Amino acid sequence: MIMIRIESAKATDAPQIAKLIMQAMNYECCQYFVGDHYTLDDFERVMTALVERDDSQYSYLNTLLAVDDDGVVCGVCVSYDGARLHQLRQAFVHAMKACFDRDFSGMADETQAGELYIDSLAVDSRYRGQGIATLLLKATVQKAADMGLPAVGLLVDKGNPLAEKLYARVGFGYVDDNEWGGHPMRHLQMKC
Repeated sequence: MIMIRIESAKATDAPQIAKLIMQAMNYECCQYFVGDHYTLDDFERVMTALVERDDSQYSYLNTLLAVDDDGVVCGVCVSYDGARLHQLRQAFVHAMKACFDRDFSGMADETQAGELYIDSLAVDSRYRGQGIATLLLKATVQKAADMGLPAVGLLVDKGNPLAEKLYARVGFGYVDDNEWGGHPMRHLQMKC
């Protein structure tokens, strides 16, 4: 059995974080963001740059890593104070416009003040089924408590019942419906 530790990310972890964020988004959503004239590789380059920044919702500063004994990043959980969504989203909106000529300035809000929002949770496929997502979720709930936020929230794709089952097992419950990246989602929340 491998030993996993949870730690704060560094800017140098950006390439691994970006790849896992894209898994969390799902590749169909990633392609939606870049449009028909660009590739997932193009999106990955932009996401890596966004992770390296300190003013992006995808920033390494917002990221907890699950790391094995050999220092391999096995999973990520990107979360931030929902009250900062509009401020943090600007880097993404500007990057999508500058790199892909796509305007997402009118995107609906996926979170709000009063919750630590889990933007992205992903575990490398080679490490799934070992409780890593649960460890990351529990560490994120502790992060919210440390920040004085009363709840942790997330969106789960309505087409992903296995993920929703995991969240329910940890203690998340249904709040309302939402949409993100052109997909119908369920907003789940857990009180701290």
